[in-house]
Amino acid sequence: MQATEFEFRHRFWVIFAVFAAGFAAYMIDRQNTAAVLAHGSRTGAQAILGAGAVLAAAAAALRTWASAYMRTPVVKDQLLHVDRLVADGPYRYLRNPLYLGTLALAVCFGLMASRVGFLVIVGGLLMVVYRLIGREEAALARSQGSAYAAYRARVPRLWPAITPRVPASGARAAWGQAFAGELMMWAFALAAAAFAVTLDRRLFYAFLVLGFIGYLPGVRTIIAPSRSHP
Repeated sequence: MQATEFEFRHRFWVIFAVFAAGFAAYMIDRQNTAAVLAHGSRTGAQAILGAGAVLAAAAAALRTWASAYMRTPVVKDQLLHVDRLVADGPYRYLRNPLYLGTLALAVCFGLMASRVGFLVIVGGLLMVVYRLIGREEAALARSQGSAYAAYRARVPRLWPAITPRVPASGARAAWGQAFAGELMMWAFALAAAAFAVTLDRRLFYAFLVLGFIGYLPGVRTIIAPSRSHP
């Protein structure tokens, strides 16, 4: 099960479409997932949404850690890069930390959607992510051969190992460009937290807009100018 080249090149918009479809499901199901889980209790719903916000912050932290080693220009590029195998940082614990972060955000946002929307967002993102992983792993297997086969045999795909499965390679983390590259995820985590506290959709949407602005390449360059890395 592999994504097509079109899906990979436009993966941001494919993922965006899944989230948009999930929230659009309010047109057919008006019951909010968090409210249903809390049995109508406002305080209970806020607690559930707060847990989702914590999950979103963890997702942002994981993606930032991964981007510090993978490098943001590679993470955001439309092209598939298989010229090197990254096996440091979070990649010592699982093979796809960036996609795990995306799935964690899907669960958080799913709690803000309707019951049908939760299924659309989480189920849809699972399908998209596994298709993208399939394409990337097939390309890495062709490019890196036995080195990737050995790495794949030792490191889990999406569920993190408790301890590192491969030794550190000595690669240096580039944190500035990583935080700049994941500004959108951090803004989304703030949006989730703000909504959990206030239940004000206007504040939620304001942080979403800031997140999309932070995704723009020009903004990332201003915050953390690109530099060459050894």
